[in-house]
Amino acid sequence: MYKRARLKDTIEVPPRHLADVTPDLVKRLLQDKLEGRMDEEVGSIVTVTDVHDIGDGAVLPNRPGVYYEAEFDAVTYDPEMQEVVDGEVVEVVNFGAFVGIGPVDGLLHVSQISDEYLAFDEENQQLASRESNQILGTGDAVRTRIVTKSIDERNPRESKIGLTAKQPGLGKHGWLRAKHEEEQEAE
Repeated sequence: MYKRARLKDTIEVPPRHLADVTPDLVKRLLQDKLEGRMDEEVGSIVTVTDVHDIGDGAVLPNRPGVYYEAEFDAVTYDPEMQEVVDGEVVEVVNFGAFVGIGPVDGLLHVSQISDEYLAFDEENQQLASRESNQILGTGDAVRTRIVTKSIDERNPRESKIGLTAKQPGLGKHGWLRAKHEEEQEAE
C-alpha cells in the first residue's frame, strides 16, 4: 500500500556544499540516500517529496562533512499481508512468474496461478495450460494477493514477496474478463 509518511533521517553535507545548505540540497541528498531503500517499518521509500525542518549541523571526528538531521515527507510503498494488488509480469521462469507490484517484485509461484498444469515455454517466456489454452507471459497484467512477506533491509532486491492468484477475482486480467463474460452468458 502506498502511503505518505513524515520521517527523520541524518544526511551528510559534503564540504563543497556547506555554504549553501538549503531545503533543495537536503532533499537531493535524502533522495540519493533513501530512494529505493527498503525499511521494515515503512517499506520501500519511493520518493522524498518535501523537507520541513533541517536541524543544526554536527561535526564528527575524522569526517569531512557536516551531519544534519532532517524531517521530511516521503511516499512509501509497504506491501501488506492479504492486500490485493494489480501488477505486471516482468519475468517468467519455470517455477512461476515475477510480478512488478509498485517498486518491488513478488513471486507468483506456478502452484499459485491455476489448478491446471502449466508448462513452461522457455522460447516464448510464458506459462501455458494445455486444458484451457490460458497463457501467462511477460507484460501481462495480473491481480494477485500478497500471502508472504520477508523484507531484507540490507539488500532490498533480496526481499521476498509471495503472491497467489487462485481465489475468485484474481488472475490475469484477460482471464477475469473471459470468466465474467462466460458467467453472464450462462445466466
